Parts: sequence; structure tokens; C-alpha cells
Amino acid sequence: MQSATIYSISTQPTTQERHYHLALSEPPIIPLMASSFLPAPFAHSYEIDPKFSKSAVYISSEFAIDQSFKIYSGGLGFLAGSHMKSAAAIKQNLCGIGILWTYGYYNQARGDNGELAVQFRKMEYAFLQDTGIRFTVMVHGHPVWVKALYLPGDVFNTVPMFFLSTELEENDPLSRAITHRLYDQDHLRRIAQYIILGAGAAKLLDELGVDPEIWHLNEAHGLSAAFQIYQKFRNKEEVRKRLIFTTHTPEEAGNEKHSFQLLYDFSFFGALSQPEVRSLTGIEGDEFNHSLAALRLARKANGVSKLHGEVSRHMWESYPNICEISHVTNAQNKKYWADHGLEHARQNGYLTELRQRKRELKERLFRTVADQTGKLFNPDVLTIVWARRFAGYKRPDLIARDVRMFSSLIHDINRPVQMIWAGKPYPFDYTAIDTFNHLINVTRDFPNAAVLVGYELDLSRLLKYGSDVWLNNPVVTREASGTSGMTAAMNGSVNLSTYDGWVCEFARDGANSFIVPPADPKLSAEERDMHDMNGIYQILQEKVLPTFYGDKDAWTKIMLNSMNDVVPFFDADRLAAEYYTKIYGA
Repeated sequence: MQSATIYSISTQPTTQERHYHLALSEPPIIPLMASSFLPAPFAHSYEIDPKFSKSAVYISSEFAIDQSFKIYSGGLGFLAGSHMKSAAAIKQNLCGIGILWTYGYYNQARGDNGELAVQFRKMEYAFLQDTGIRFTVMVHGHPVWVKALYLPGDVFNTVPMFFLSTELEENDPLSRAITHRLYDQDHLRRIAQYIILGAGAAKLLDELGVDPEIWHLNEAHGLSAAFQIYQKFRNKEEVRKRLIFTTHTPEEAGNEKHSFQLLYDFSFFGALSQPEVRSLTGIEGDEFNHSLAALRLARKANGVSKLHGEVSRHMWESYPNICEISHVTNAQNKKYWADHGLEHARQNGYLTELRQRKRELKERLFRTVADQTGKLFNPDVLTIVWARRFAGYKRPDLIARDVRMFSSLIHDINRPVQMIWAGKPYPFDYTAIDTFNHLINVTRDFPNAAVLVGYELDLSRLLKYGSDVWLNNPVVTREASGTSGMTAAMNGSVNLSTYDGWVCEFARDGANSFIVPPADPKLSAEERDMHDMNGIYQILQEKVLPTFYGDKDAWTKIMLNSMNDVVPFFDADRLAAEYYTKIYGA
């Protein structure tokens, strides 16, 4: 798919890329006053920085903002939450719109034998304010009532945000259930969810009396907003002038498709006729590709890493009339994710303090391990963590596929290792759930290996605080960006990774991370997996373990390099600013 140079470990970002600074504190040449585009009482609580005065709305199906607000599933939400925090920190004229999922994604618990148990529990949030705004959105030819709730920016240090819900007495049970569960397994209900997100966001903005200059779709879930914009102006250029599309999917087959007739019957296209939709999107036949339509309706699109931008351009190059595809590498909000003690040690270059604080944080993590599993981990032992959404291409079980090799690693007395897994499979992805439960069974008799449940923001942060090595082994080119390793690096956890996603822009093999050499693309899937697994073990045995146990200062310097190199480029303040300067056209 790409030339070999894309995957070369020796390919390094330029100094300018690695030490990317935006002069956020510098005053503009002409000190103009800028104000919030939102009406009172929903306006921004800060004075808008004139550099970011263009009005923008960010539409996403999930946001990971705080542990207490359970409306997210994984990386897409983690990214969106960090974006909203950093946009507020640098005083942008942006607001967020999402859905208030009544039952969230799901609560991850354990069954009687320790296996994964899926629980759905109704959530209530006292910090949300009812705006009093009510309107209807057409779903399958019927009006569905929608209410809008407001999250003031000062609650979780975000931009102003709105969340839509169909949980209203005016609705019948089917309509009320539309906003019950994030990524509902019923594909018809998911279509209804996309209509509420996109068309509902457009209706909400009409109710607020605002027309933002930028409508930013974080994935194609909110695409129905585009047809609402077109209905208003009857001009495709008015849609393109406003619409920005961020894609997170590195394979064409992974982009969502539905029957054109089914979407039309569901009122996905609003009041537009079929010929109008086909003319607008250029899509013929009965297969409607949401991402392709977004690429044809947007002014500009972006991938979420440098490599993903290249993959996306190659993936869509044969399709006519698509917009320019650039890239903005994902990032995470350091203020939220970084431990203050580790950060103090980093800023001052205190190696001893860095080691001591890391040991304290490992003890904190291990209390959670003991509470969940009854296993007592040692804070002086090298601890490897694999934690993110469970999905096949991420290969959560790769290091444990050869039981003999894994057992030898875990049982090494001279250079002991502890291993922790955590992450949420999609609740109806039974293959991923089987992998999760398989790892529970594999680790059952190992006192120094554990699988944790309850993988949400708090546990994610705890794992990054307390890990020594952050294991990341997706199939190369399948991980559009990945963000978990960024926040791990912010907390002195050293990445051991295949060469994919954001890592390609960060890694200095042996200096701030350890990189598995890419497999020959001609290998079969089984041969590729074997190559990557053997690469992980070779790095552990030849580099990681000898350094961790044989040269503490050298290991601590790798930790420090990792922490220094991940900022400022992989801090979401850069990401939020770059969307304005590179994508929005500020």
C-alpha cells in the first residue's frame, strides 16, 4: 500500500516537527476583540483569543471528559474529550455537541468465575443543565422529540457543550431508546442515532439562532447534519464551506455503509429527494458509503497521524470529486493526564525523584490489582501493561500466544516481569470477549499476571501512572493513530510498539521507546504475527530487561527522554490550535 520508506524505523520527524511550538501566548498584530458566537447563558466563560475567533462546532458520538460522565467507549472519545479541554485552555470559539447516552457504553464487571460481565445501568448527571430546548427530528418518517442538555465549561474545564437525548415522555418506547446505548448493536437503531446526532445538532443550532462557520464531524456519525445544511441553503458550496471531516478509519472496508433506500426510508437525508441526494453525494447504486459522502461534501478532511493521512489519500485516490485529505496527528490533554509529581521531576531533570514517584504510583496501581484479583504485585519489578479497546487488529493476546515463551518470561526469577491487561471489548463482539476471557484463564495461575475490568478514564490514568512499559502491537497500518501510548509517555511509561500510527512521528528507537522492526508485507497474517511476537520478546530480553535491571540511570534517562519528547507536540493544545490554523482556515 505504501513505499517501504514509510515504515522505516530510521525515518525521524524533523526538529521542527518534534519540537513543534505554537506561540499561543503572543498577542495578535491587531488586538481585535473576539466574543463567543453562542447566546447567553451558553456563551463561553472566557474572552475568545482572536487567533481562534472563527466560530466552530465539533460533533462527535462520544466524549471522554471525566470518569463520572460515562458517554464514551474508547480512543475516539478520549481524543474528543482532550480536544474539548485544550480548546478551552487556549480560548477557542468552539463548542461541542454529542449525545447523552442514558445507559452509557456499558459497565464492565466480572462474572462468578472472573470472566467479563456486561452491565447496563441507567445514569443520571446532576451537573447537566436542562436548556428547556425541545424540538423534533424526523426518524423513519415520524417526528421524534429531542431535548438538549448543557454542560457549562467550568464543570470539567471544557468548551461549552450540548448533549441531545430522546428520553422524553412525549416519545414512544422505541423513540426513547434511540439514545439509550452508545453504538447499539441494532443497526437500524444506530441509523436513528446518527440522525439524532447530525440532524439533531443542526436543529439545536437553529434553536440557538447560530450558524457556525465550521461544522467539524469527528468521524462520519454526524453526517446527516450536512443534509440539513443543504436544505437550508440549497447550495452545495454552502455545505462545503462549512463542513470539516476527520476520519479515523485506515481501511476502506471499515467505513460504515448502508442501503441507500434504507437510509432514505429512515429520513437520514431529511426532506431531500433521492435525485437530490445522489446529485449532492455522487453516490449511485444502493450502497451508501458514509465516509465517501463526507469526503465529497466537506471542504477539507484529515487523517489522524502523518502515516494515516498517507494511507487515507491512497485509500480514496480512485474516487472522484473528494476533498483534500490532510492530517492532524492526534494528541492528548497533558494537564488532565500527566501526574504532577512525575511532571515536576521531568521539568527539573531529577532522575532520583522520577524513580521514586514512579514507584509510589506503581504501589497505587497495585492496590487496584490486589482489590480486583487478589494478586500482590511488587513495585520493584518491571511491569508491562497492554490497555486499550479490545479489537482483533490490536492483538491484545499477542505476547501470550506462545504459552511456553510467556511462561518463561513471567517465571524468570533473576529478571522478573509483571503483566497487566485491561480494556473494553465491544459488548457484542464475542470474538473480542473470548480473547478477554482467554487472557483471564491464561493468567489465572500466574501470581504476577492479571486482567483488570472497569477500563474507563480513572483506570486508564492509573495504568499509565504505574506501568514501566506500555505495550502496543497493532497490525501495521491498521492503527490510524492510537493515543494511549501518548499519555503513557507523559507519565514515564516507555513505549514498546510496532511501527504504526502516532509512534512513527515520536519514536527514537532505544532512546525514548523500543520499536519492533516492521514485518515484510508479503508475509501471511500468521507469519506476520509470529514475526511481531518474536520481535517483542527479543527486545524485552536483549534491551528492556538488561537496562531496567542492570542500569537504572540509563532506564530513567529513557523514561525522561520519552516524557520530554512527547511534549509539546502530542499535547492536545497543539492539536486544537492546528485544527484552526491548518484545517479550519483561521
